[in-house]
Amino acid sequence: MSMFLHQRSLQNALSDPFAAPPPSSANSKRPISILTPTTLLVLLCLLMLLGVFSPWLTLPHGIFSLSNPTVSKWNSYTLDQALSFVAKNDTVIVCIVSQPYLPFLNNWLISITRQNRQDMVLVIAEDYASLYKVNERWPGHAVLIPPVLDAESAHKFGSQGFFNFTARRPSHLLKILELGYSVMYNDVDMVWLGDPLLQLEGNHDVYFTDDMIPIKPLNHSHALPPPGKKGRPYICSCMIFLRPTDGGKLVLRKWIEELQNQPWSRTQKSNDQPAFNWALMKTAKEVDLYLLPQAAFPTGGLYFKNKTWVKETKGMHVIIHNNYIVGFEKKIKRFRDYGLWLVDDHADESPLGRI
Repeated sequence: MSMFLHQRSLQNALSDPFAAPPPSSANSKRPISILTPTTLLVLLCLLMLLGVFSPWLTLPHGIFSLSNPTVSKWNSYTLDQALSFVAKNDTVIVCIVSQPYLPFLNNWLISITRQNRQDMVLVIAEDYASLYKVNERWPGHAVLIPPVLDAESAHKFGSQGFFNFTARRPSHLLKILELGYSVMYNDVDMVWLGDPLLQLEGNHDVYFTDDMIPIKPLNHSHALPPPGKKGRPYICSCMIFLRPTDGGKLVLRKWIEELQNQPWSRTQKSNDQPAFNWALMKTAKEVDLYLLPQAAFPTGGLYFKNKTWVKETKGMHVIIHNNYIVGFEKKIKRFRDYGLWLVDDHADESPLGRI
């Protein structure tokens, strides 16, 4: 309504834009010109108004458009808006990507779509190229949380760029919890074979997976495993579910603190996982923690290396993590070898299509 009222006032201003001034000796014989300074100013104002309002006139929800999103729209798209759009039962599924990981994102999304959970996915983009690509193909499902990192430096495992990229993870997740949402975080070098949300027994604060290769009994304990040789457990920071409880937030704040205490250096090429393990260990007495079943969430060092175990636990696997291997091409080849690189033949099943 306000837009139309504003247009109406412009129409009043334009009610007689070409009228000649009262006759006078100075202008009675001067020809009337349409392109007066006033007319040009009004036309310029109209063009500016059209430029501001036209991208929004066809939006079904006021924010999202089925056409190509404008740069300014997605720059101002907030985490709160994104969460309210994708959340189901106050729960979201989140990944964090930069442009080189888009093929893995697509592979992961195909596997999630097969479990009918794709509408709950929010992609946190760490560069504008990823932000625009996802929202162009799948409007509303990507958001960027400033500041923007140098994406090119985040590709190599063990580099400072990789540390800076992964070290933002607990901060992003904490923001989601503080907005009142439960969140399942996944790295995108994963494939869903089942629905992990159905594995979340009880009502615990934090759920996680063991990153160790040794085989556990099927009825293993769900408590935090004891510390290893380095004085801490070896829990994977790549698949986590957190509830917006005091305990869930405490773990994330402690994780952030541990990362600040153990920064990356050339001699100590840190990543986010040791800090996550220290955080779990130091808060275990205050937080309700839950170790997920190994058979459902095996580490890559077990699933891709122990064919006997895979055969014995067939039908139990829920998420396969392609870790214990470094390099994009090596990960893709391994997925292909095991029939888990889905984008070659099933890209049409992804919300992003073929990218």
